[in-house]
Amino acid sequence: MYSFDKFHELVAQTIDENPFSKSPNELYEPMDYILNIGGKRIRPIIVLLGTDLFGGDIKKALKPSLAIEFFHNFSLMHDDIMDNASLRRSKPTVHEKFGTNTAILSGDAMLIKAYQFLEDLEPELFKKTTQLFSKTALEVCEGQQYDVNYETKVNVSYEDYIKMISLKTGVLLGTALKLGALVGDASEKDSDALYQYGLNLGIAYQLKDDYLDVFGSLEHLGKKHAGDIFENKKTILYISALEAANEEEKEELLYWYSSNTDNVDKIYAVENLFRKLNVNRKLSMLIREYTNKAHSFLDQIDVPEERKSHLRELSEFLIDRQG
Repeated sequence: MYSFDKFHELVAQTIDENPFSKSPNELYEPMDYILNIGGKRIRPIIVLLGTDLFGGDIKKALKPSLAIEFFHNFSLMHDDIMDNASLRRSKPTVHEKFGTNTAILSGDAMLIKAYQFLEDLEPELFKKTTQLFSKTALEVCEGQQYDVNYETKVNVSYEDYIKMISLKTGVLLGTALKLGALVGDASEKDSDALYQYGLNLGIAYQLKDDYLDVFGSLEHLGKKHAGDIFENKKTILYISALEAANEEEKEELLYWYSSNTDNVDKIYAVENLFRKLNVNRKLSMLIREYTNKAHSFLDQIDVPEERKSHLRELSEFLIDRQG
């Protein structure tokens, strides 16, 4: 089994070995930029972990791992435009640096490039992986649309929100692991269990992201503090607060979430309400619940326990992070 550092090194090396065309520079420079502004490259490493779990050929999984990384960055480029976000990984977003039209086009090119990284697989495996990839790509788009819908929907339920983050975040982690498992020649039962592990871990990861947006360390955050509150995003914190609030508190929360302002008073007031209603503690319990659910699927996979150690370390890394 390789170390995490070795996996990271292999991903970086494979990116270097597959450079973009030099022309037109205006199309490819933004793609280089987002790939090299400090991302942890967790998702391609997860693909390699999926292959390694079943003793598969890591070299065979390297290009498919880039398919996941390129797709992820394509989605970030477009999401940042839709969210009007100014920072990504503590650096200017692609549309801020290069312009919106360029960011859209470069994002599209990233998506096309992602599919090209699957082309070297043998025909039967190519078919399985592209079917999985296309299904996931569409689900991520559905999740993003739900996210947009919820900005103007007054009543967003807990079930609505979990469905949205499952599609927007969870399915990509599940697919990264299942893609690796398919390359590693895992059984259908084991690859499906690994997908469910990734899906539930992805939900826990997004819930932790919601937590960190408001309560995370500014030093580690890498993006605007309380950006979800600024943008009136109805995250699980908002949903839980609205559920627990009395009429006066509910009225105050609805007032602030109907206000499109950058006033720091809004952030201060909403944070205070969240703390008063203990939604930060409730969210911590929910994160642990989905993490435990993920581990229950990992327990079902028929490989020696020592081969699962990296995935257990991964869940600790993703869920215990401070930014």
